[in-house]
Parts: sequence; C-alpha cells; structure tokens
Amino acid sequence: LQECILSGIMSVNGKKVLHMDRNSYYGGESASITPLEDLYKRFNLPGAPPESMGRGRDWNVDLIPKFLMANGQLVKMLLYTEVTRYLDFKVIEGSFVYKGGKIYKVPSTEAEALASSLMGLFEKRRFRKFLVYVANFDENDSRTFEGVDPKKTTMRDVYKKFDLGQDVIDFTGHALALYRTDDYLDQPCQETINRIKLYSESLARYGKSPYLYPLYGLGELPQGFARLSAIYGGTYMLNKPIEEIVIENGKVVGVKSEGEVARCKQLICDPSYVSDRVTKVGQVIRVICILSHPIKNTNDANSCQIIIPQNQVNRKSDIYVCMISSAHNVAAQGKYIAIASTTVETAEPEKEIKPALDLLEPIEQKFVSISDLFAPTDLGTESQIFISRTYDATTHFETTCDDIKDIYKRMMGSEFDFEEMKRKKNDIYGEEEQQ
Repeated sequence: LQECILSGIMSVNGKKVLHMDRNSYYGGESASITPLEDLYKRFNLPGAPPESMGRGRDWNVDLIPKFLMANGQLVKMLLYTEVTRYLDFKVIEGSFVYKGGKIYKVPSTEAEALASSLMGLFEKRRFRKFLVYVANFDENDSRTFEGVDPKKTTMRDVYKKFDLGQDVIDFTGHALALYRTDDYLDQPCQETINRIKLYSESLARYGKSPYLYPLYGLGELPQGFARLSAIYGGTYMLNKPIEEIVIENGKVVGVKSEGEVARCKQLICDPSYVSDRVTKVGQVIRVICILSHPIKNTNDANSCQIIIPQNQVNRKSDIYVCMISSAHNVAAQGKYIAIASTTVETAEPEKEIKPALDLLEPIEQKFVSISDLFAPTDLGTESQIFISRTYDATTHFETTCDDIKDIYKRMMGSEFDFEEMKRKKNDIYGEEEQQ
C-alpha cells in the first residue's frame, strides 16, 4: 500500500513512474486474497475449503487487518486524490475493550458513556471533564492549557490532574489514543491529546465507531492508488520478477528484470526486496479466523474492533481483534472473518494470542502467520533507495501514513503537503477520455 500511494502521488507530481511487483496481485503484504482456495494454498492447508464455506470467490481475506480512522490521514489522502471514486466504505459498528475477562463497548455517545459499566458514576463525571478539556485543547492557544505544558507535562500527570483511575486510564490510552504499550505515560502529553482528539473527531463523523472499512477488502486501496498512477502516465507491471537492483558508485541506477534493465533515479520498495538494507525490529503474530457467528457480547455486530489492553493480560503490548463479515463483501453469506494480532513478546506467540481467540470460539478454521518486522537501515540519502517499514500490529493506518510522509520527505527534501496530492483540475481524468 505505501508503494502504491507513493506511486500515485509521484505520478500526480509529474514524475515518470514504473511500478513492478513480483506477485500476480496488487498490494504485496497488504493484499486481500481471493478466492478462498488461494488462502488455503497460501497457508499450506491440505484439501479444499469445505462446502459449508460457500463459494470461494465470495471471499476476499485481508492478510493484514486494519481499519481507517474516519478523520485520519489515509482518508485525507483518498479524498484529496479523489481515489474515493473507486471505493465504497462502511462504518464499523462498534469498538469494544476487554476488562476483567469481559468485553465492554467503548462508549460512542454521551448517553452510552453514562450507561456504560466501564466506570462508576463519579468516575464518569471526571472522565467527561477530561474529554471536554481535550476537545477544547488547542496547541496554539495557551489559554486552553490550564497549567499543562503540552511539550513537557507527561500524560501520567494529566490523568492525575483529572483524578482518573487505572481502569479509565487503561481504556483511554489503549482504546481511544490507541497506544500499544504504556510507554506513552511518561512522554509529553501533546501527542496523546491529539490522538484522543482524532478518535473523537472520527467518531463524530459517523457515530457508531471512528472506523471505516472498504467493501471487497483492503486490497481495494492499493488498487485505487495504482489506478491513480496509471491515469497520470504511470506504468504498472504485475508478475514481474526482480533479479537485481543495479547500483553504481553507491547509488541506484536501475532494476534488472528478465534480462532487461529499467533505469531509474530513485527507487521505492518494501523490505523484502532489499534484505541487506533493513534490520529486524520485532515480530507480529496474526491469526485469521473464519466464524459462522458474530462475536459474543457485541450485540451481534456484523463488524467490530476489540482491544485487549496489555495490563489486562499481563503483557507489554495490546492484543487486537478486527472483525468483518459478508456485509462487507469479503465472506460468504452468514460468515464472519475475525483477525487477531499482537506484537510477539515470547517464544510461544500462539499462547500470547490465546485471550483473543477465546473470545471468538467456536472457530471454524484458522490461519496463523508470524511475520518479521523490518525497518530500513539505509535512509536513501546516498543510495536513493527508499524502503518502507513492515506493517505493525496497530489496527488503523496512521503509522502507515506516517511512514509514507517520511519517505516522501526523504525523497523530495520537503515536508509532505496534502495539497500536493490534489488532482490537477485541468488534467484530463482517465475516465472522461473515452467519451
């Protein structure tokens, strides 16, 4: 996805773009696999999917589960480039948080907050005060700080200021600010306040939850940006094996494929193409589960997110569950896909993810993957090779968008500007040419 978005942006910016992919489908790691038979093959499961799973081509299964924040950066990128015209989105029906072995809905309205059994009555009042404070907080107006220095005061101190208890801190940090660990508590509060604002503003747009999901799966996203690139003259080649990245005097000059060299000035790729220029920074376990029932205690939602804060299960990092269903054209009628993921912390990753799988029982079929996370050791200043990071365990695209902005800045030498992505109004859109 990062590469597809960047090829779209670079094409709109008037660069000549050639996009090669060794796979036969768009999106690399962030593809959606269809038909279901291909998913069985990919995970080396013997035999064909049982008849009860319905038609294979009714399935589009994401390899990496993520939702879009309704007010987040990826939605902005889609709107500015008008890639929205190729996609349809549905709002996710609810976000849930795990506490003491049970799951509770993360309140999405004031009425829900008052009725929620996540906190006691006095706690609710204090929490409401805190939310009002966050909503009014403006980093450019010190009158809104109430004695807090956004660049110095830690988040731990802000929680203390509002006298919030441990349970509320847990769900605020992990279900609203969406941190994976508790490291944020001792960092300056500005970032956390902005994250809670993003959550609240995203929630305000559609009301049920702050998350959106594209019909037919996340694989539609890279395809949309690949189309954008093509409209602006970019060339796309699937099934194209990469034999060698050609380097002269420490700088990339081309890519060799099937005996030919395509020459270039800059190269963007994911870590799998340049294993000598990346370093392993961790692992993520993901378990794709096929269910014939909605998840218990979610009010039969046809889509939801569940966050298991690390404190609740004695871990350092959170466990996430994303669930979607036939309502999103990604599964056969009456079927649900739930994907659990977390950052690996021990030598037994499958044990680590068990609390999430327990919430999903009975599970009809599961597909387990453990992926290494890579980060570039070469930032591209000399080599002009720009390497994206592997997808982390978070359940939204904010970190992915930060990576895109970072690569853009390293390539272009200037800050990423959403305005740069706007389709030029006097351009001929590919769609209108045929008329």
